[in-house]
Amino acid sequence: MSITNPTNFDLIVVGAGIVGLAHAYTAAKRGLRVCVVERDAACLGASIRNFGFITVTGQGAGDTWRRARRAREVWGEVAPRAGIAAVHHGLYLTAFRPQALKVLEEFMATEMGAGCELIDTAEAAQRAPVLQLDGAQAVLYSPHEMRVESRTAIALLARWLSDAMGVVFRFSEAVLEVVTPRVRTSRGVLHGERVAVCTNTDLNGLFAERLSPHKLRLCLLQMLRVQPEPGFKLPGSVMADLSLVRYHGYSKLPAAVPLLEQMRREEGESLDNGIHLIVVQSADGSLVVGDSHLYGDAPEPFADQRVDELILEHLHKTLKLQQCGVTERWVGIYPSSASTDCLIDAPDEATRLVLVTSGTGASTAFGIAEDVFAGW
Repeated sequence: MSITNPTNFDLIVVGAGIVGLAHAYTAAKRGLRVCVVERDAACLGASIRNFGFITVTGQGAGDTWRRARRAREVWGEVAPRAGIAAVHHGLYLTAFRPQALKVLEEFMATEMGAGCELIDTAEAAQRAPVLQLDGAQAVLYSPHEMRVESRTAIALLARWLSDAMGVVFRFSEAVLEVVTPRVRTSRGVLHGERVAVCTNTDLNGLFAERLSPHKLRLCLLQMLRVQPEPGFKLPGSVMADLSLVRYHGYSKLPAAVPLLEQMRREEGESLDNGIHLIVVQSADGSLVVGDSHLYGDAPEPFADQRVDELILEHLHKTLKLQQCGVTERWVGIYPSSASTDCLIDAPDEATRLVLVTSGTGASTAFGIAEDVFAGW
């Protein structure tokens, strides 16, 4: 949108990633006049560098799981209206170790296991013949998950918000100062009765003094796109044992403690690099595979070949792949906190600072935005 658009709004959102877009949608749905200001010409950050995997099962108990459930509902409503295809649904998580099976059994006994199934390998082979099940104990199936192509879905969502819901977008415009209701940008001054600052990895810019006490770090991840043999078809998203010691919905269970000890002995190099396997499929048949996690104040943006090799090793242990040519490699980055999955801060009554600090933006942002407005 050009800068000749109106400059007075009910809500100004800083950042056009999925967290910012979720706040824009939530506000516009309530009939508010909304403007999204984005410093780049398009969203280029973590929101387009992920799996597009809207994950419910395995999210941390409490707010994160609740928000993921709600976000999945909103994605189901919004995606078809915005022209965003659901590439596939569901999750298959293979437990290869007996202790991993114990974790899944404990998970199934919680409220978060509702709707999920723990199936034996014979049934899993029927439902998902591409799974590598030699030596496997069982497979968790969840129907709750949904996968979109993130690098196109974000742009389609922004376009729909503009065309159908009247949200004003100001791209290539940096926000320099927020003193609500005044928002000063590199192109002028805007007025917003409320402001939601959703700036993801920019920890040293707006409200840096508010972020500093939270001791946030940055997390660098590596991902790949691989091309399997023609006709290869995933039945849904795929995970395995390493996910059980990373996703808090599993890792906080008592049975996950001895599993982690076992994994440290058997998969120490993978754990040192924060690797756990996620595999999803795109409409063109290619697989998006990852990922790893390296933490620091300023992680260098260079991919490590050994990390890619480890990820691919886990891929071959989990799926029956005859061929697997890597066609793309990339890194992503997001803010991380050791104490919370999401940071919601109130510099004043009219301003909210909202950062997802667990890499779960696609899975929880719509739920987070509704919580922000409920408490505003």
